[in-house]
Amino acid sequence: MRVIRLRLLREFWERFPDAQRPLRQWYKTARLAEWSSLQDVRRDYPHADGVAVHGSGTLTVFNICGNRYRLVVRIRYDYQLVNVRRVLTHREYDDGRWKE
Repeated sequence: MRVIRLRLLREFWERFPDAQRPLRQWYKTARLAEWSSLQDVRRDYPHADGVAVHGSGTLTVFNICGNRYRLVVRIRYDYQLVNVRRVLTHREYDDGRWKE
């Protein structure tokens, strides 16, 4: 998979240093993956969820750092492309504004 917007990961782990190792590991796993569906993603990340978002289709949400943080991406399986949309604290995720 090709991962776009690594900058968002870096900016997040600069604010929350405990997220650096898990985000780097996620990036490495995603880069080497050949996912063709959410089922494939769940082989690597069993707790990944598909979330329908108005205007964006379905986004995939990963629990990071023991569910302390959430990584929101759009995966284009047909192009083997992962677009990082947001990295959020659990509180930011729960408030739902990321769906707008």
